[in-house]
Amino acid sequence: MSIGSLAKALRIAALVLPALLVTPPASAQGEQQKLVSDAQATLNNFMRDPDQTWIHQNIGKAKGLLIVPKIVKAGFIFGGSGGRAVLVARSGQTWVGPAFYDLATASVGFQAGVEVSEAVIVVMTDKGLNSLMASTFKIGGDASVSAGPVGAGAKSTVTTDLVSFTRSKGVYGGLNLDGTVVHANADSNGAYYGAKSILPPDIIIRKTYKSEKAAPLLRDVANITAKKK
Repeated sequence: MSIGSLAKALRIAALVLPALLVTPPASAQGEQQKLVSDAQATLNNFMRDPDQTWIHQNIGKAKGLLIVPKIVKAGFIFGGSGGRAVLVARSGQTWVGPAFYDLATASVGFQAGVEVSEAVIVVMTDKGLNSLMASTFKIGGDASVSAGPVGAGAKSTVTTDLVSFTRSKGVYGGLNLDGTVVHANADSNGAYYGAKSILPPDIIIRKTYKSEKAAPLLRDVANITAKKK
């Protein structure tokens, strides 16, 4: 690549990446409710996918599910990805949540194109769930992660705290979530539950905040995990 072409690519990246990766701030409960509804659709997409046999067979053991309806990954010279997620967690025989999160990661290397993915991160251990109670944590650092086996690998033994599954169409061959930084979004939690500065433990551990609008998602999660035990 010539110096002129390199400079041009960098200028394009500087203009385009922020537009793709920056998540607009929460402005109303309706925005968060759409994310919850999209998360419900994403989970059902995975459960209908015949290649996602590991998650079909092991989701009943999950401590929680971090569902990301849309991750946008873009790359020119410098790349990165970002998305918004909701967490639901097991509490005895029921499921609670959601709590809201932002995800962001960066990469360096020659890439081209844009990819939109959806992801389900299955939380398999208490350590993994506890990591999500922090305001910020790094996947693969504070909690171990592995890419979930697909298809013939369904019987593989996985011992990590988190198991990630992604589905995508685009230029990239796959989406590696190792190194992704996960931020609890207190503003989104507040917009959804009608209070200020709500953190994940307030929703998941103390169960201080609940919303009837989350019932369809929680009902689907409960039905799916009950059938897979």
